[in-house]
Amino acid sequence: MKIGICPIDTFIEAFKGKRKSTIMLHLKSGAKRYNEIVKLIPDISDRMLSKQLKELEQDGFISKEIFPVVPPKVEYSLTNLGVEVLPVLKAMFSCGKVLEKSCEN
Repeated sequence: MKIGICPIDTFIEAFKGKRKSTIMLHLKSGAKRYNEIVKLIPDISDRMLSKQLKELEQDGFISKEIFPVVPPKVEYSLTNLGVEVLPVLKAMFSCGKVLEKSCEN
């Protein structure tokens, strides 16, 4: 994660990217397998989803658990850091809804 000049810049840098916030919000309800995330976010390519999951894992927001079974089973879940930033993401979601309503008028 790149440290910005201001903590707000650091936060924005961590969550910029295709649907990172959306991925995090979907994981708040519990661990998800890759295919479950694909179904929840159908407008993201496999390549981009894999990239965003990898970056979220590298930055410590999510964890990836690989189960030793055939076929391989992988689950993604929020880390403690991920849970800690959820209130900010939820607030951004709520603000987005307010802005969407104001655009309808």
